[in-house]
Amino acid sequence: GVSAWSDEKQSEGLFHAYVEEQAQLVPDHVAVVYEERQLTYHELNERGNQLARRLRNEGIGRESIVGILSERSVDMLVGVLAVWKAGGAYVPLDADYPSERIR
Repeated sequence: GVSAWSDEKQSEGLFHAYVEEQAQLVPDHVAVVYEERQLTYHELNERGNQLARRLRNEGIGRESIVGILSERSVDMLVGVLAVWKAGGAYVPLDADYPSERIR
């Protein structure tokens, strides 16, 4: 099939908008697989929405920068998606960084 990324009027290049569209169009298709875990577009979108609501309740919005300290995982992708849905930007943090740098 044709990817929604190639259609300018769809999702306008925003990953979170693409996920929302796919959750409507093909909710049961697998969106992400990492090791033994996978999520469908519906599951990914729902988990992203839940966390985004929580982030907004904590004051995250436009121009907010959120550090994400996580190993590569399905959960990390949900976190990134949620930050974008809340309107913020994320900064990946490496657990191997010195604690001063992580702060």
